Amino acid sequence: MDVEQLLGTSRRGRGRAGGLVALATTILLTLTACSSDGAEGDPQQRPSDPAAPAAKVEAQPGDGATDVAPRDPVTISVTEGTIEQVLLTNPAGDGVEGELSEDKRSWTITEPLGYDKTYTWSGSAVNTDGKATPITGSFDTVAPATTLGGRLNVGDGNTYGIAMPISLTFDEPVKDKAEVEKALTVETTPKTEGSWAWLEGDTSVHWRPKDYWQPGTEVSVKAMIYGVPIGDGAYGEADVTSNFTIGRSQVVKANTQTHRMQVFRDGQQVADYPASFGLDSDPGRVTRSGTHVVMSKHSQYFMNNPGYGYTDFEVAWAVRISNNGEFTHAAPWSVGDQGNTNVSHGCVNLSDSDAKEYYDSALMGDPVEVEGSTQQLGPKDGDYHDWTYSWQDWLSMSALEG
Repeated sequence: MDVEQLLGTSRRGRGRAGGLVALATTILLTLTACSSDGAEGDPQQRPSDPAAPAAKVEAQPGDGATDVAPRDPVTISVTEGTIEQVLLTNPAGDGVEGELSEDKRSWTITEPLGYDKTYTWSGSAVNTDGKATPITGSFDTVAPATTLGGRLNVGDGNTYGIAMPISLTFDEPVKDKAEVEKALTVETTPKTEGSWAWLEGDTSVHWRPKDYWQPGTEVSVKAMIYGVPIGDGAYGEADVTSNFTIGRSQVVKANTQTHRMQVFRDGQQVADYPASFGLDSDPGRVTRSGTHVVMSKHSQYFMNNPGYGYTDFEVAWAVRISNNGEFTHAAPWSVGDQGNTNVSHGCVNLSDSDAKEYYDSALMGDPVEVEGSTQQLGPKDGDYHDWTYSWQDWLSMSALEG
C-alpha cells in the first residue's frame, strides 16, 4: 500500500486518520534511515587506530661507559613497553645474574661484576603492539691500580668475651675511609649500640659497643669491600664476613698497689689472686693502667726483651692482654713477691696454680681492668686499646660519625 492509498483511505475513514498518519510517518522515517550511504556503518571505511609508540630502552651505565665499579648500579629500564628478554654477558659469554621487576619494566643485576672486563647487553623490549626494540650496548669495568684485602679478627662460630672489639685490618693505609666504612655492617641480637673508629695509621678500623657486650649476644659482621674504591686507584679485593657469639661475662680487676688480681664472673667474685706487677720505678717495666683485652692464650710461651737482657725465656699458662708484651703467666720465681711487691717487667706474675686456673677460665675478648700504676694504656701499646677512649672520642674517630 503506497502513501496515496493510505491518504485515500484516511479520507474514507476519518475516524482512523490519526493512527494512519502516524503509521505513514513511521514508514517514511524508516525509509529515510535505510537510504543512508553507509559510511559510518562500514568497518572498512573507519579510520585506522594510530600505531603504538616504540618501546624505549635505557641502560645504566650507558653504552660505551668506562671505569664502571663492580658494585655500581647496572640496570635496563623500559618505557612505552616491557622487557621481553635480556642478558648481560661477560667476555667469556657467561650471563650475569639479575632480577626482573614485577611490571617487567626494569632488570637489575644482583651480583657484583669483575674488574677490567667488557660486559655486553642483548635482548629485546616490546611495545603494546608487540613490536620489538633490540636491547644492545656494552660497557667496561674499572681496572684498579691495585687491590687491598681486609682481614677480620673474629672467626665464624667462635665465642668471645664481653670486651671483644671487631677489627678489619688492611695491608696498606686506606685513603677513602668513608667509602670503606659505608660497606661495613654489624648486626646484633639483641640490638647493641656501637660504632666504627679508625685507629692510628689508617690501616685498621675497629667496631666496639658503647659498653661491654651483653652476654649471649649473637653478632654478624659483613665487610662488603669488594669493588669499593679505597683511594688512589685502589679497590677492595674481596668481601669478608663472620658470625660469632659473646659468651659469659668475666671481668678481671687488677690493682698494682694492692697487688691483687680479682676475677668476677657474671657479677660474682670467683677468684682473688696475689700478684706481682711491673716494677714501679722503671717506666719501661710498669704494667699499664687501663682496660686491657685478652688477645690470646698459650700453655707455653717464650718471652723476648733484649733491652732487658732476656730472649726465649719460657713461661707457662701465658694469657696475652696487650701487644706491648703484657701477659698474665706463671712465675714461680716471684711467688715470694706476689701479693706485696712489684718486680716484673710489665706482666702480671701469678703462682703456677693461680695462673693455670685463670688460663683455663679466660676467653679471648675478656676485659682486664688494671689500675694503680703511673703509666696509661694507649695507642703505642697496639691492639686492643679500644676501651681507653671515651664514647664521644670513639665516635669522633669514625669517618661517618665524626
